[in-house]
Amino acid sequence: MSAASPRRQRGIALAAGAVAALVAAVGVLPAAADSLAAAFAAENDAAMSRMMAAMEIKPSGDVDRDFAAMMIPHHQGAIEMAQAELRYGRNEQLRRIAQEIIVEQQQEIAAMRLALGQPLPPSAPAPTQGLAATDTTNSLPHPPHTMPGMHMEHRDNP
Repeated sequence: MSAASPRRQRGIALAAGAVAALVAAVGVLPAAADSLAAAFAAENDAAMSRMMAAMEIKPSGDVDRDFAAMMIPHHQGAIEMAQAELRYGRNEQLRRIAQEIIVEQQQEIAAMRLALGQPLPPSAPAPTQGLAATDTTNSLPHPPHTMPGMHMEHRDNP
């Protein structure tokens, strides 16, 4: 046996180990993706079920109250679905849209409650804070003087 033989054997063993690790990883990736997709689907299904149940109201005879009573859970369902996108989605454009949906739907819920003279819920952390699967705190480039999801430009008054 030559002096290169043990080196060659180690190289072959390392290559075989790398191939085995790659094969194992490829086998795990689809399962992990299926698991994420299943978790996303379960969250979406739950959000849809809550939304549809809450939208089934007994008409009060007050069109405005009935409209708000159905639209508020509809908007809340959109918020919950957007939160699921932020937890499991990877497409930055869709994640940005989901963040905007959360902000806009919360604003519309607040506007409907105010229009009907209903109290606003107490302040709470942003619904995107503490998401387990993804850190959303730095996912969007923020121009100066803006917040994610807000469509307001900073204007200096002379």
